[in-house]
Amino acid sequence: MIMNLAAVTAYVVLFALPITPMSVHSLYQGKEFFPEERDALMQIRDSLSSTLDLHGNWTGPPCHKNSSQWSGITCSNWHVVGLVLEGIQLTGSLPPVFLQNITFLANLSFRNNSIYGQLPNLSNLVHLESVFFSYNRLTGSIPSEYIELPNLKQLELQRNYLEGEIPPFNQSTLTLFNVSYNHLQGSIPDTDVLGRFSESSYDHNLNLCGIPLEPCPDLPPAPLVLPPSPPVSPPHRKKRKLPIRIIVLIAVVAALFPLMVMFVFLCCYKKAQEVETPKEQQAGEDGSPEWTDKKMQHSQSTEDPERRIELQFFDKNIPVFDLDDLLRASSEVLGKGKLGPTYRANLESGAAVAVKTVKYMNSLSKKEFIQQMQLLGKMSHKNLVHIISFYYSKEEKLIVYEFVEDGSLFELLHG
Repeated sequence: MIMNLAAVTAYVVLFALPITPMSVHSLYQGKEFFPEERDALMQIRDSLSSTLDLHGNWTGPPCHKNSSQWSGITCSNWHVVGLVLEGIQLTGSLPPVFLQNITFLANLSFRNNSIYGQLPNLSNLVHLESVFFSYNRLTGSIPSEYIELPNLKQLELQRNYLEGEIPPFNQSTLTLFNVSYNHLQGSIPDTDVLGRFSESSYDHNLNLCGIPLEPCPDLPPAPLVLPPSPPVSPPHRKKRKLPIRIIVLIAVVAALFPLMVMFVFLCCYKKAQEVETPKEQQAGEDGSPEWTDKKMQHSQSTEDPERRIELQFFDKNIPVFDLDDLLRASSEVLGKGKLGPTYRANLESGAAVAVKTVKYMNSLSKKEFIQQMQLLGKMSHKNLVHIISFYYSKEEKLIVYEFVEDGSLFELLHG
């Protein structure tokens, strides 16, 4: 009887205690409600390095109700809804699908860092509204699945090395869009949404055309393909030996063939120089926007070992300068040709040089590019501009010439 009385008393006391939200939270203290979101954030922490100690700061659960102790993380109802890591010198490449498990993510920003590699996959992030990857070193194309984000309002991808064509964005929610200062090409898609944005959202993509930029050139008609004619059997002839003079001629042609190849290469190069059209020059310390962009990208690329290679010079007697000296120089645009734009760079020493950025020789390997430059550097002619040095990397190639004060061949012919 005494034991039954004690049990009843304990039961009454237990259920008489008030249950508050704090006491409920204490039952779950230390438990991660959504560990898959924390695991996704750990992939970022382990893939990138930065001036911010993410390993020391990102510990424990990322969210507590609507707040977070993690730098750059915002939460709502225990879920991660914001990931903003801007200007902390993040270096490395992003995991391709690390965001797939942060399903309530609404704001994403890695602006002003040194992240390289391709843009991440954002599929199924239906709550995503803002995406900022501007001012990095990202390459590759813009993923086509970005046009399927139903609530996307802001997309900034400017100041990278993105290539390919722009996907046909047509989300009615999109109010901010910028892909300028990249290597995009082709025609801007004719959609109602992309037509809202001004030229500044697309400019400084050399091979991009269409409204609001310049119209795309008309494509030439496809050549007429004739059906192959049936082979004609040659009449049977008795074999005879080639005359000696024919053999000598073949030997001479074979010996001159390498020189002919070099001559064709020089003609193509000279033709590319002749068709350069002078553009409006912009002098001063700021220089052209694209040259200024190259200075910024070079200053953010100290982690890229290939960017540390110095300029290679042909003439050892001239004053030597390095790539940093060249990119610190004030510049102005001289013209734009098929191989890329040409700038005048005024070095701190007072000397002026002409710098051509070569954008369309990516098919050449480093060895082949250096061989071609060495062949050009050895040539000497009164009508050829002397090559001073050159620079090679996967992302950009520079050829440094002596600067001629009397203008370009285009101005002499058409001025």
